[in-house]
Amino acid sequence: MKKRLGILGMMAGCLLLGAGCSQENVGQDYARYVNPMVGTGGHGHTYPGAVVPHGMIQPSPDTRIFQWDACSGYYYADTTLNGFSHTHLSGTGCGDYGDVLLMPVTGQVELLAEDDGTQRQTLPYASAFSHEREVAEPGYYSVFLDRYGIQAELTATARAALHRYTFPESTEAGIILDLDYSLQNQRNRTLTLRILNDSTLCGHKNTNGWAWRHDVYFYAVFSKPFEATVLSDSVPGANGQFVPTVKKAMLRFETGEGEQVLVKVGISAVDEEGAQKNLSEIPGWDFDNIRTAARKAWNGYLGKIDIETTDEATKHTFYTALYHTGLSPALFTDADGRYRGIDRQVRQAEAGSPMYTIFSLWDTFRALHPLLTIIDPEENGRFIQALLRQYQEGGILPMWELAGNYTGTMIGYHAVPVIVDAYMKGCRDFDAQLALEACLRSAEYDTVRPIATTPYLIHNALMTTSKYYKNTLGYIPCDTEHESVAKGLEYAYNDWCISVLAGALGDTATQELYAGRALNYRNYYDAETGFMRGKDSRGAWRTPFHPRSSNHRSDDYCEGTAWQWTWFAPHDVDGLVELMGGREAFIQRLDSLFLADSSLEGDLVSADISGLIGQYAHGNEPSHHILHLYNYVGQPWKTQALVDTVLHSQYRNAPDGLSGNEDCGQMSAWYILNAMGFYQPCPGRPIYSIGRPLLDAATLHLPEGKTFRIVARNNAPGNKYIQSATLNGKPLETPFFTHEALMAGGTLEFVMTNQPTEWGTLK
Repeated sequence: MKKRLGILGMMAGCLLLGAGCSQENVGQDYARYVNPMVGTGGHGHTYPGAVVPHGMIQPSPDTRIFQWDACSGYYYADTTLNGFSHTHLSGTGCGDYGDVLLMPVTGQVELLAEDDGTQRQTLPYASAFSHEREVAEPGYYSVFLDRYGIQAELTATARAALHRYTFPESTEAGIILDLDYSLQNQRNRTLTLRILNDSTLCGHKNTNGWAWRHDVYFYAVFSKPFEATVLSDSVPGANGQFVPTVKKAMLRFETGEGEQVLVKVGISAVDEEGAQKNLSEIPGWDFDNIRTAARKAWNGYLGKIDIETTDEATKHTFYTALYHTGLSPALFTDADGRYRGIDRQVRQAEAGSPMYTIFSLWDTFRALHPLLTIIDPEENGRFIQALLRQYQEGGILPMWELAGNYTGTMIGYHAVPVIVDAYMKGCRDFDAQLALEACLRSAEYDTVRPIATTPYLIHNALMTTSKYYKNTLGYIPCDTEHESVAKGLEYAYNDWCISVLAGALGDTATQELYAGRALNYRNYYDAETGFMRGKDSRGAWRTPFHPRSSNHRSDDYCEGTAWQWTWFAPHDVDGLVELMGGREAFIQRLDSLFLADSSLEGDLVSADISGLIGQYAHGNEPSHHILHLYNYVGQPWKTQALVDTVLHSQYRNAPDGLSGNEDCGQMSAWYILNAMGFYQPCPGRPIYSIGRPLLDAATLHLPEGKTFRIVARNNAPGNKYIQSATLNGKPLETPFFTHEALMAGGTLEFVMTNQPTEWGTLK
């Protein structure tokens, strides 16, 4: 029976999680190359805990709270652990989650620290630990808690976590459940904890943070009976009601030397019943079987791409990056198909169309979703169906959706390129007319509608009053809104995407209207300085102007400077070239980006501007298409050299191996595509731009059993230039090829050399 459960669990992992188990990758252990510690240092903001592809639950260690570089809860430089909570974000620039924390202990410990007026990073029951006694693998995490002499292990299914704690002999062993703990110390919350019997407890936590209504119900079962002591406190709130501030439980028992105590935890955004049903994914207490199934699910996902290289470090970097692309978006539907809609109502998902959460669209439209259109178009289609349901339930496509909440975070309306890119690549498993309606709603949204009419639309107060852009002026005046230039440039691109979809659906009037609006990016270009600049309501340029100046989220740009944002017109590179004075002037300006002084100016320089090469900032998304612009103006050898530089200098197999926030898979997806030798500078236009293939070979396992193989002959670290290329045996003379050609299957072959060549100079 044990063997049967293991097989069923692994099958469920492949089928339920979209892990893509196939005959090509059966038996391959790609997971051995993954290092979940990458990005836990520096500004990566990742977490090392146990999770399965796109899993709802992410049990992971927490070392620190309230800190930007510990947005995920874990920071590699720390030396103490607060415990293990069950929800985490991968690589975001804002913090949230950290729900339902468990911590195994021995002896007498304090649950509350005295309030000294500071935000404590270390809880009174925290334990020291060392990285030498820590293991992080796909679907598994382990660490030794020095203070208590306890070995802690974590693994997970899609909706449930399994903890295994190996205790020393103790008459005062126990496990703390800290319900009021969270990574951002949210104070506006509701906390409920119920002890059902001597081995089971459940509860509910509602917090008001980045996700302004975040509901987590949980159901936890222990393998050993406990005696429970609950610590609870509250303070007076509005209308004479009391607001809970403390809700913790000490669960005590005795243990023998080496005794293992297991805990399984299910979570739900719907109710306790949903959390309990989600525990059905762990029917028994076989930790090793669940761990094996999780690893198998990851091998199914990672096996979508086979690579060949003699450099072991590159294998680790590549498959770790691919691992990071499989964390978000995350499942948001319970085992019974229910989920909490963005309108806060409990809804039932249709079979095969689950709801998801964690849509970091400002980041992920650029590379993550384009990557998924290749390696998992079905899953990407399900993400789009989820976005469209959020539109139907909430009234607008989300900008940055989290836990069934509109957050209003970041700028633009980038659900649009995700939808349009998939449609233009032939992914038609969603209602295209509904999609166009949703895209138009995002572009024309009346942001002055009172919040009171739809209280869950908290982002009403955060979105731009885009009437200036749409109607009167053709630009957003910098004296009316922050980040006016960045917003206007992104709106122009988004509107181009809408024109493309409208054209494909035969809506000529909408196509023409939005194609015209797509050219509004030109209104921000100042020919005298050569930069995109803020312009006020009277049409005057903002002064003084310093292209290296940054005032985080309070200037004319978004997490960047004029140097980075001037190049954001991916839908009209030819027009941008013309705007800058023609090909030679454009090339000179582009060269200057990489040669400029890397220093930044300003009272509050954005920490997101990182990974600088000159003023090119690879650590943040606005720069990610720029390297490929040389391909459009007949100098592809510069794209090849710069891609090589970024691949080698901005990514490595180390905790600080990312130059900026991982941003829910975007930073890693950029690496995956470029390491294989291509990138899509303009989602919505299904054309790939060729860079520098880092790998000797890569094989993409496509739907319907097809494969697309990329081979780099004469490849070596010094041979970063392309001498010649063929696609399916025919000479490829330009540095571009189509998505259609890729998905048809075949072979793209390069011959590499150590000197720049004329290959690809024909546009």
